[in-house]
Amino acid sequence: MKKNILILFLALIFQVGASAQSSSSKQEALKIHQLIQESFDSLFSLYHANLVERFYTPDFLLLEQGEVWNMDFIKSYLGEQSKKNNPVTRTNRFEFIKTEIFGNRAWVAYHNYASFTKDGEAPREVYWLESATAIRTSQGWRLDLLHSTRVENKK
Repeated sequence: MKKNILILFLALIFQVGASAQSSSSKQEALKIHQLIQESFDSLFSLYHANLVERFYTPDFLLLEQGEVWNMDFIKSYLGEQSKKNNPVTRTNRFEFIKTEIFGNRAWVAYHNYASFTKDGEAPREVYWLESATAIRTSQGWRLDLLHSTRVENKK
């Protein structure tokens, strides 16, 4: 009888621990999802080049449609875009496929949808299939790699 109670007690402790770990992992995944959303909204919608370090590590790379964008390229691009009169308005939406966290490292796969409008024209919709890796720093999660592939037609 005591053996059965001990086994039941240990099983209960294991289940509670696993549930807490799962909740913690979900919270960390949500932080990474928010990091991606906020980075696209701040950088590629509002062109705030001064916020790059809030989202990216110093050695960050973006693999964009066969091109390699490093931090210098991204800052230059954002600076050019921010100087344009009457810029295009970009609205971002994400559907996260899978997020894995291994200690201080994480990777995520997601669909990236953007709607571009200018001067009241009909929106132009663009869709990418993307993956990212992130590292936990003393300032929180930072992206160190994005890989982006444009998808012409989503069916």
